Amino acid sequence: MRQVASSTIRRLSLYLQFVEEVEREGKATVSSRELGERGGATPAQVRKDLSFFGSFGKRGIGYPAALLAARLHDILGLRRRHRVVLVGAGRIGSALASYPGFAARGFEIAGIYDADPEKVGRSLDGHVVRSSDRLEADLAAQPADIAVIGTPAVAAQEVADRLVRAGVRALLNFAPLKLVVPAEVAVSNVNMALELEVLTFALSRWRG
Repeated sequence: MRQVASSTIRRLSLYLQFVEEVEREGKATVSSRELGERGGATPAQVRKDLSFFGSFGKRGIGYPAALLAARLHDILGLRRRHRVVLVGAGRIGSALASYPGFAARGFEIAGIYDADPEKVGRSLDGHVVRSSDRLEADLAAQPADIAVIGTPAVAAQEVADRLVRAGVRALLNFAPLKLVVPAEVAVSNVNMALELEVLTFALSRWRG
């Protein structure tokens, strides 16, 4: 399969959200224009995004909503459950532990870890925070597909190294630094400071 840009994958996720809304409304089809409006793309871009994975609809008729939703689930790997561990039980970890969208998309929180003894043993939305000293042993017993890193920046690279050595191949990083990982490990960075600076840049231009 051809290399697919991360921006394309992000749009596919938005397309799926919209198609599921369409299904709930009882509509049978959805157009590339409607998908583009939801995903911030042109109709031509929608068709190009979907063409990476085969043929889905007919020009002038649109895409069958049920079929497109099923195919997007397959493409995005949502047909199976994924075990997720959270490392860092601070504000980010606490918010993610209670996020209902995880279960809805098939993501199972397998464990929450922290190095702070004051946090260990506490409950976050029904999950007892474990000592990060247990991380490797727990992952050896029950491997995880994805790890979320919500630690301070100073600890993030060490945590990432430990997770990679323990066999985790996908990391969602909330720490404000670029992680160095092997090529076979996927990393998605969520830099909230960067996103806020994008917004302040826009505000400054509008205000002159």
